[in-house]
This record gives sequence, structure tokens and C-alpha cells, in this order.
Amino acid sequence: MELIRALQLLKLNSLSTAWVDAVWDFEFTHTDPLDPVIEEEIKEDPDVFRTIYMQLLPFSSEDDDNAQSVWVVFGENGVSAKTLVAVLSYFILSAKTKSPSLEQRLCGLQAASLYLLLLKIPGSVANKVYHQILFDTCLNMPLKCWPQDSGKKRKKDTLKSSQGDPKTGKRSKPPKKVSEEMEIDDDEDDEEEGVYFSAQDLLKLREAIVLLVRTLLRLLERFSLRDKPQSADSCVQLFTELTNFEPVIGEMSFSQERSVDQLQSLPELSYHGLGLLCSTIHGEGDECRRRVFRKLLYVILMMKTQERSKPCLLAPSQTVCGARDQAILFISHIVDKQREATLPLLRILVQHICHQMVEKSEYRASGAQAVGKLMAKMPCQDYAAIVKWLYSYSRNNKVAFRMFALDVALVLLEQREWDVDDTVDPELAVFLPHRFLVHNIIYNHRNDVSPTVRGHALHCLAQCLELGSQNATKCVHELFSNSAQTMLDSGRSEQTLKRRETVQKTALTFRTIDLTKHKSITTTHRSVMNTSLQNEETMTLFKKHVSDPKTNARKSALETVMSLLKHGVISCSAENLSILSDRCRDPAVSVKKKAMQCLMDLLAALSENREVQEAWLRGVLPAVMDSESSVQEKALECLDHVVIAHIKSQGKYRDSDASQKLAWELLGLLCEKCQDLSRYFSKAFSVWAPQQKFTPAFVNGLLSHTEGERAAAAWLLLAKIASCSPKLNYGTILETWENTIRSPVVSVTMTCHILSVLGDIASNLNDDTKTRIVDDLMSWLKTFSLPLEVISSCVDTLVRFAKSDNTQDTLFLDRFCGELVSVCESYLSGVILQEKGAENINEDLLVKHLYTLGAASLHCPSKVGKRIFLLVQSVLTPSEQQPVPAEGEDLPASQPLSQFKPNSMPTVVRAHAVITLGKLCLQHEELMLKYLPVFARELEVGTELAVRSNVVVVMCDLCVRYTNTVTRYIPNISACLRDKDPIVREQTLIMLTNLLQEEYVKWKGALFFRFAIALVDPDPTIADLCEYCLVDLLLKKSPLMFSQHFIECIFHFNSYEKHKKYNKFPQTESEKSKFSLKGPQNQGKRFRIYRFLLKNFTDEQRFSITTKVCQDILASFVDSELPLDSEGSELLADTFDILSLKEMKLTAMSGPAAGEEPQEDEMAMAKAVLQVAQKKLVSQVQKRNFVENVIPIIISLKNMLEEQHSPVLKHLMAYLQVTMQDYRSEVKELFAADEQLAAEVEYNLKQFEKEKQQEQQQMENQLANFTLSPRRNGDSVASPAQAANVGGQTGFATPLNPHSAKGPAQTPKSALRRRTYAGMVTPVRTQSSPTVFSTGRGKQVGRAISTPQASINEVTFGEQVSAICNESGRGSKDGDEDESVLHLMSPEQKKLVPRQWNVESPLVQKLRTKKRF
Repeated sequence: MELIRALQLLKLNSLSTAWVDAVWDFEFTHTDPLDPVIEEEIKEDPDVFRTIYMQLLPFSSEDDDNAQSVWVVFGENGVSAKTLVAVLSYFILSAKTKSPSLEQRLCGLQAASLYLLLLKIPGSVANKVYHQILFDTCLNMPLKCWPQDSGKKRKKDTLKSSQGDPKTGKRSKPPKKVSEEMEIDDDEDDEEEGVYFSAQDLLKLREAIVLLVRTLLRLLERFSLRDKPQSADSCVQLFTELTNFEPVIGEMSFSQERSVDQLQSLPELSYHGLGLLCSTIHGEGDECRRRVFRKLLYVILMMKTQERSKPCLLAPSQTVCGARDQAILFISHIVDKQREATLPLLRILVQHICHQMVEKSEYRASGAQAVGKLMAKMPCQDYAAIVKWLYSYSRNNKVAFRMFALDVALVLLEQREWDVDDTVDPELAVFLPHRFLVHNIIYNHRNDVSPTVRGHALHCLAQCLELGSQNATKCVHELFSNSAQTMLDSGRSEQTLKRRETVQKTALTFRTIDLTKHKSITTTHRSVMNTSLQNEETMTLFKKHVSDPKTNARKSALETVMSLLKHGVISCSAENLSILSDRCRDPAVSVKKKAMQCLMDLLAALSENREVQEAWLRGVLPAVMDSESSVQEKALECLDHVVIAHIKSQGKYRDSDASQKLAWELLGLLCEKCQDLSRYFSKAFSVWAPQQKFTPAFVNGLLSHTEGERAAAAWLLLAKIASCSPKLNYGTILETWENTIRSPVVSVTMTCHILSVLGDIASNLNDDTKTRIVDDLMSWLKTFSLPLEVISSCVDTLVRFAKSDNTQDTLFLDRFCGELVSVCESYLSGVILQEKGAENINEDLLVKHLYTLGAASLHCPSKVGKRIFLLVQSVLTPSEQQPVPAEGEDLPASQPLSQFKPNSMPTVVRAHAVITLGKLCLQHEELMLKYLPVFARELEVGTELAVRSNVVVVMCDLCVRYTNTVTRYIPNISACLRDKDPIVREQTLIMLTNLLQEEYVKWKGALFFRFAIALVDPDPTIADLCEYCLVDLLLKKSPLMFSQHFIECIFHFNSYEKHKKYNKFPQTESEKSKFSLKGPQNQGKRFRIYRFLLKNFTDEQRFSITTKVCQDILASFVDSELPLDSEGSELLADTFDILSLKEMKLTAMSGPAAGEEPQEDEMAMAKAVLQVAQKKLVSQVQKRNFVENVIPIIISLKNMLEEQHSPVLKHLMAYLQVTMQDYRSEVKELFAADEQLAAEVEYNLKQFEKEKQQEQQQMENQLANFTLSPRRNGDSVASPAQAANVGGQTGFATPLNPHSAKGPAQTPKSALRRRTYAGMVTPVRTQSSPTVFSTGRGKQVGRAISTPQASINEVTFGEQVSAICNESGRGSKDGDEDESVLHLMSPEQKKLVPRQWNVESPLVQKLRTKKRF
């Protein structure tokens, strides 16, 4: 018989019974070596196992006769099944040794297949063939025998490539740690070393694995694993591992039932096996299906599971992604086939996908798509329940969870909206509409505490508008409509959606995840469940997000605003469009590029909108001069793509071509509304010029547009490229010039561009043409009918014609410009010197003569005589005499203006006369020396805005030409920073910044302090401009500028002049009053400046400034160098409040910024460890400095203040309270020299902690019933610690924290007193000081604070004293008014207050007792 002959090849009879028994005794975990002779005889035939397999195969069929006969055959021929199994186990275990050979692997796989075939033969269990350990070992054979080195190499390559790009040299960020449950696993099983497998070898191994899997599948069709859970787990593990073993050709289909022999690829065989395991043959209930779903969970998550280790991520290769898609299809097939049994498992699977999701974007996107596809298989009730669960999941404290919830919501919005049917629970019906996903999940996270989630929420909101779903777009429109309804019924939402906060536990089993046991993120933003949002308020929130401190959040906010504008959700008004254009000047490079890209996308969608076109120009063009080269390149690329690339000849122009039409419309805007952007446009062409970008064909095509409706735009481009372009068609240009000369109507912009082109081509014209053009220009100028801009361009063109002939340029200019000067002189003489000449003057004509005189005189100084000086000066003679100067004031040059009789020249004439006189002074130094004091006097006493503004410009220009002379008048110029007109203040700020940048002016005298006062200018635009100038322009040039002037700022802004060193520069009384910030009414302004300066300090500067403040200010009072009078008390109080500011704290000592989630990658962990070490070191240095330099001064000063009963003592104690927060456990040690002070500081700290707890509890109680209502205009910030933030920053130098604008309600002006910046009031120790305490939460009544009739000058309102709520409609007018009153004790009324604290320590009482004796 063939079977027996085949079995004889295994030499079963040659094996000893002892060896066989030992194998069975070890339960197939270990085998002794076979006799080498026997083993060699068995291996002589490499196909021995395959031969036996083929002979046994007929006995495994369903024919009972054959099935019964195999064991009879064994018995008749003396074949022991026990010995056969032992031999098979030997070869199976040999394949599991370290680095097995190809022969061992093939033998092991074939032996395992043969063993599984024996199990399939009926009677195998009765004949004791089945053994669980050996069965499980056979199931592990495919994964053990297939070489793993190729996969490991791919993995290493992937990790290597993520480190950086060798071409660019840029290093990418290190990969983040996946999560607590997962880690990147680099510890693979020991791989074979030195074993090489050819393609033929791998093909043989695959065939052996396929044979084993097919045998297993045939076995599972009849062999039940109902009572063998471990074997069932091993089968599921094997099949799931093989799902991504190799790619599948074509799409895998599960709808058609196919036999095992028809399945070719291993993934197809694997899913067939998983389908078998989901059948009822392997167990009732859902245990087997639960095993399958749990294993496929990690296939969907693209992870690899291993025994006794955490899941590790797989690189998202095509094979892995294909396996994921096949797993989703398989689960969908099982759900369709076994719907009722699998729906609970489907819900659990979706929850576990969400719960085990990592934060990597590519995995999140994949997982969200998987969740969307699986949820589409759910019935309506289950879908609503999962959305409800997803809402709770979206409020979890893990950032990865909140991010993934947003991704899932976006995927669900792409699907159809579910209709509510009768089967849905009414409480769940609210979760079905798309409106819930948009409003309560996506929009709800716009104010998330994490900047990453905030940015992603805004990105998803923008993507909602890009979806094909009309429902999603409609829901976003509702958010910005004035009639938005409440998102959910508040009563139902409180019971349905509110989650309890308990400790989070990781779900390790495949069971339903109950998020009520998970910690939810604290909702610090406004309630979203009972909300009435209005368009204006919503846009205000988005403007805040565009200024978010985090770069990614700002970029996402820009994308959202662009989508809202693009889809018409908000109007394309100038204000809304400026959000995008202004961010092209963001501090972050990536935000600038994002803003430009958003403008490009918006322009592409709304190319015909004029407001969008203007916003695009105002955003992109200034970026051409950005300090970052990559931003410049981006701006140039945008300009080239939108404008230059679409300029074609007249014959090729088509109105139907939107791109061409847009390019010419943009150029037209540059000629009209956006002429102020011309210099940026010129900068772009100066960059393009060396690149030879403009070919003759381009220029000729441009010339074809010089007539007609696009003529102005064509000449604009020609003016930019004429100097760098190849030879032009001069005939067309000259012809246009002739037509312009003859035209009665002059287009200012186009004429200036034509004149510019003429100047560029002057050197290429012949003498006759030059002479003709010069004559035309002179005759045109002598008419004095041209606009001022054209006059300037004509004179510039004359100069360029003169320079084209280098040999005669001086004579040329003296001749023609001198002629113009002579004509202007004659006209001015007739108007000013002749009798009644000034009575009927032509204002416009006089201005043009003055302007022409100034422009021409710059090029022919030899032709300008003294008579012209006097004529121009006479125009400036004031209409009435100024008052007699006070005694002691020195006005050396006030006389020249009184040489002529007064006249009544209009303001515009006088303003132009100033400019003309300034141009004359540039060429004549003696004239400058004579009239410079006149200009300074005009700045002081002048009443005309235009004149003062021009005087500032003239004096700053003269400072460049005559630096040493004009520097003496810088105080006069800087005094204009407090001018009554914002235009003059802004002009002065810009001009002084330019001088400081070029170092024509130094920071001397009071200049810095006057500059700093512009930070609190009443006009927020000027304040923002000042901040930009100081930080982005001047501080970079002088990094020590702020720290060097800070101490003197304290003296100067308090107008304190008793110090021997500080605040000693000369100032007039009027200047002192102008720039004074003295008194409690200006305290907020002073601290706005202090905070700004400190915010831009380095840690080194903060450390040194603390010591310097103590030595130069506090020590001066201790040493009695400065008197402790009322002015000294104000100065001292300011000093302690400054020392209490959070900006004084070293950044190394501060924790992470609010809202920053802890990063989990190794680099971040190393950085955190370094920061801890740095903080410890800095803390030790700071503590030593505090003990040696500060504490002795503080103790001495405290004793002095106690003796004088000074109210400044409260500020000192408040400072100690804030400072000692870092040394909470060392108070007694640090203040060992003053036990009483140590006791008081301890008391303050305890009270502070107690009040913080009360406030936290109060805040939690308010959040429970908090409802959003439109903020009233009267609400504003006035907390002492935040009073300096009034007039928040809107510029782009530094983005503001969105939480910095929040604060308690403003205290009434009638109750305004000195406020401390500490955080808590110290207990009152003397009867002469008032006691402050709160009797309750406080509700708004008629007055928030009751004040006594007489004044109380030393009341301190601390930030944490009480919360005086200012909520409309909550105050009662009946009997609960006493609960909201803040009681104050009046010095005039010694009335008992409800409670007084006695904080005298036993030490004080003991000292008093000693004094009595």
C-alpha cells in the first residue's frame, strides 16, 4: 500500500519507545535529538512529508468508510499514531530553533500541515492525536518560518527617513510617543543572522505556508474549537497576521461563497478562516466573534500586537493600508450576514478604535474613515447612541481623543443625514442631525484649552464648507446668522450631556467603554448648550483666534475665515478681508505664507469682487519687502502667477478669459485706490530685473495696450520695466507723449508713469527729440496748471534728461530750473509785496508756485537768492502776534517772523511754504541756522495741524543733513508725541523711528520715556505702531535699551525728581505736564508700560533689574537718601507693585503656558528634564540673591513703614506674599531675623490659598448655570492685576493670549483708589487703616461698592478680595442688597464693622509688655 510505504520513509519502527515517551512526557515543548543516522535517512527524500500528506488526503474526505479505515490500516501494519506524532513534533520544533535553515523551515511547515491533516481525519481525538500545545505550535509555524528581516529592514528605513531630508539638510521633529497603551517596538524576536533566502526559497516557503493554511481551513470546517479558547485565540492571531502578508490582486469580495481551493492569496484564505471562526460551529454566543473583532481592531488601527508587549504602529505602507480596507470590508460583510448578533460588537469596535487612536494625523485620518464606514452599517438608534458617546469622548481630557472626535465628526458630515424614525429614542433623536456635529462637537472646540485642538477645530469648520453636503454648509451659516436658535434644549442637555469627572482608566478588554468613568476636560469657555450666537460676536471670536498665541491655531483660523468669506457665510467687507491681509505681516513666517495662500484661494474663487482684489493687493504686495527671504519669494510667486503671467498682447486679450481680466483689474486698482502700494510693486520689479524676466515680446505686447481702457495699467507696468527692459518702441512712447501734452484733461497717475518712461529712455533719444521734450516740459510747467504730483514728475524728468548728457548737466539744470525759480519769484513778489496783492490771491496757483519753487531750487542752489528766502518766510508770518513769552524762556529766533506785517494766508499755503522753506534750508546752511528755531517755536505754539505736521517732517529731514545742529532740537520734536492731533503724533513717531534706526539720533535725555508714553496713546493704532517700532525695529538694534531705562522709568513716570541721579534731564514745565503719568488716575497707564518693557526682558535682565530696583530705590529710602513723604510713598508703592508683577518672574521659574498639553516624545521629555534641572539651579541662585540682597532691605523698610504707619506697608506685604509663593515651606527660615514678619507672611499665604479655593468653588458653581448672553459695551477690564491691559493690542508684533483679555467687571470711577498688583490684601494692623472684607458673593445693585461720605485715600482693592459680579438681571432690589455690599471703615466714622481681624502675634504682645515695664 502506498500510504504504508510512504510512512516507512519516516523510520517509525527504528525509533525507541523511550524517545517517543519522552516527547509526549514533555508535552511537545522539548524533544531529545534524533539518532543522526535516522534523521539523515528521513531527510534523504525532501518530499517525504508531502508524499505522506498526499497519501493521507483521501482518508480525510467525508466518506466514512475511508475515514474509518485509516486507523485500521495503521493498526494492521504496526504503525503507531503516537510515534508518528512524536516524529512530526520533532521536525516542527526543529523549525523553531534560532536561525533555522531553509530545509528545517520547509520540513517544519510540511510536518505541521501533515499533523493538521491527521486531526481532520475522523477518529483523531479518539486515537489521542490531538494535543493543544502541539496544535498551537503548528498555528505559529507560518509566522516563525517566514523570514522577518525584510520587514525589519523596511521598518528601519522608514524610521531613518523620518529623521531628516539629506537633500535639504533640514531635521524634522522627532516622532511623538504613541500613547500609554502603545509604543514603537524595535525589539523584534531574534532574527536569523547570515541566512540568505533567494526568491526561489521564499516561493517554496510561501507554498508550504499556503498548504498549512488550507489544511487548517479544511480542519476548522469540521473540527470545533468550542471548548478550546486558547486554540481559537491562536487561530485568530494567525489569520489576522496573515491579512497583510501580501497584496491582493484586484478587489477582495466577500459576497460570493468560494471553496478553499478557489482562494489563491493568503489574505483571502485568512478572511475565509476568520469567517469560519465567526460561525456557530465554534461556539454559541459572541465569544468567537468578539475575538475576531478584537484582533481586526489592530489591523484597522494599523498596529501590530505581540505577546507580553504593547501594540506598535506599522508604517502606513500600501500593504498595511490595503489590509485595513479589507478588514473594514470583512467586518461590514459579517455585520450584514449576522446583523443582530454583531451590532453590539460593532458599537464596541467603534469605541475601541476611538479609544486607542494615536495623535498622528495620518493614522487619525485613516481611523476616522474607518469609523465612518462602520457607523454607516448601524441602524438609526445605534448611530445616535454612538454620536452621543462621541460627544462625551470629545470632551475627554486627552488631546488625542478630542482631535480624533473632530476628524470623525467631519467624516460623518460627508454621509447622508439620518431621518428620525419611530424606533429612535426621543432623547437620542437630537444627536442624529448634522447640526449637532457642527455646533456641539466641531464649533464647540474653537476655544479649547489646547492650541492644537483649537486649530484643528477651526480647520474642520472650514472643511465643513468644502463638503458636498448642503446640511453641513447650512449648519455653519446658522452659526453666523443673527437668528441662530438655541443649539439644544438646556433642560435636556443638562441630564443627557453632562459628564461626571472621575479618574480615567484604560480599557484593556474588548468591552463597551463607558466615558462617564473618564475625566472630562474642564469647560472654561462659554456654555454651548444654551446659546444665542450673533454674527458680530462670532466674528469677534474669530478675530481673537486669528491672534492666537499659537502658530497652528492662527493658521487654522485664517483658513476658516477664508472659507467663510469664500462661501458667503460672512460678507466680503473691508473689515473682514483685512483679517487675512493683515496676517501677511504676522510674526511667524508660516502664518504669513498661509495668509497669502488663503488670499490666493479667495481671489481664485471670487475673482470679480473688487474688495477681494484690493485685500489681495494689500496683503501680498507689502510681503515683497518682508525681512524673511522665503516670504519674499512667496509674494513674488503670487504676483507672477496672478498678474505678470497673464499679460498678453492686445490681439490675444479676451474678456472671457477670467485670468487676463483679473490681472488688468488688479493693475487698475494700483493706479487708483491702491497707489500707496506702488513702492512695493517697484521692489518686485527690482528683484525681477536681473533675471531678464521681461522679453521683447512681453514689452511689445504691453505697448499694444497703451491706448484704450487699459492704458493707465499698461503705463504703470512700462514705468516699472522701462529701465531694465530691452530696446523699446520709442515711436509709440513719443506719440503718446504728444497726445498727453495736447490733451486738456490730465490723468495724474498715467502722466506720471509716462514721464517716468521718458526719463528711462532719455539716454537713447537724439538731441532734437530731447530738446523738443524739454521745451514741452518747460512750457507745461510754466502754465502752473498741473497737479502737484505731475509737477514733481516733470522736474524729475528734466533732471534725468540733464543727467543723460553728463558734460552739461549743471548748466542744463541752472538754465531750466533757474528759469522756473525766476518765474516763481516774480509771482510771489506780485502777491506778497505789492499793495493789495494778497487780498485776491488764487490759493491753488500760489501753492503750485511754492511747490514748483521748492522742487526746482533743489537742483539749482546757485540761482536762489536771499529775496526768495524772505518771500517764502513772509508767507509763514502768523496772522496775529503771539503772546509775550514768559520771563526766563529763551526764544532766540522768534524775531524773523515779525519783520513783515501780519497777513492772512490760508493754512494750506502756509503748510506748503514750510515744505518749500525746508527744501531751501537743505541747500543753504546759514538759512537752516536762522530758521531752525522758528520751526521749533512753531511746534510749540502753532495751532494749524498741517503746518505742525510738515514742520516735523522738515526738521527730521534736516536732522539727516545737519545731524549735530538739529540734534539739539530733538526734545522739541519728541514733544509732538503728545500733540493733540493723532496725525502729528503718528508722523512724529514714524520720523523719529527712522532717525533712531539710522542712528542719526541717540537715546538721550527724555526721548526714550516720551517714546514709551506713546504705548498708552489714546489712539490704539498709534499705541500698536509704537509697540511695533520698539520691539521689531529698535530693540533688535539695541537689545539693552529697555533694561537700561527701566529704573528711570519708575522715577520719570511718577514725576519724582528728588533722587540725585535719576530724572535729572532738563525739561520745561509744559513738557513735564504733557508727559506726566503721576497719580493714581494714571496708574493703569504706568503699569501698561512697565508690563510691556518687562515682557521683552531676558531672564538675565529680569534677574539684574530686581537687584537694581532694591539697591537704587528701596535702599535709598532705608538709608534716608529719599524722604518718605507723599511723593515717596507713591514711588515706593509703584516699586512694590512692579516687583509683584508676574512679568518680573523668570521664565525658567514659570511652568508651561496655559493650554499647552504635555508632549510625550523623547525629545520633549529630555527637554522637560533639562528644564527641571535649570529651574532648580536658577531657583537656588535666585534664593541666594533674595536672602543676601533683598530680605535685609525689606525687613528694614518694613520696620520704617510700621513706625510711620505708612499705607505703603500693604504693598510691601502683598509683594512678599507673591514672592514667597516660590518659597512656601521656607518662610520661617528666610525671615529668621524678623519672626513677626514671618508670621504675617505665613498668615497671608494661608488666606490667599483659602480664597483661591473659595473662588474655584464659586467658579464651578457659576459654570453649572452659566448662560451666554451678548456682552454689553459697558463691561470692561479693571482688575488691579490687569488694569494695564486696557486698550488691548491689535498689531502683529506679538500675538496676544486670548485669555489675557478676560477679567472681572470694572470698578466704578467714584471708588477709584490706589490698587495693588499683588493678589491679596494684607490684614489690617492699625486702626488708622481701613478694613476690607466681603460679606458674600455679591450681586449687582445700584452701586457695586458703598463708599463713605469723606474720602478714603488708602483703600487697597486686591485682585482676590471679592468677586463683584456684574451680570444683568441677577441683582435684587428687595431685601438681599446687604449681601452685595463691600464694607469700608471710614476714618471719620469709627463705626464697628461686622468683623475685624486681630493678627497681632504673641511676639508683638510680649514686646509691648516689656516696653510698659
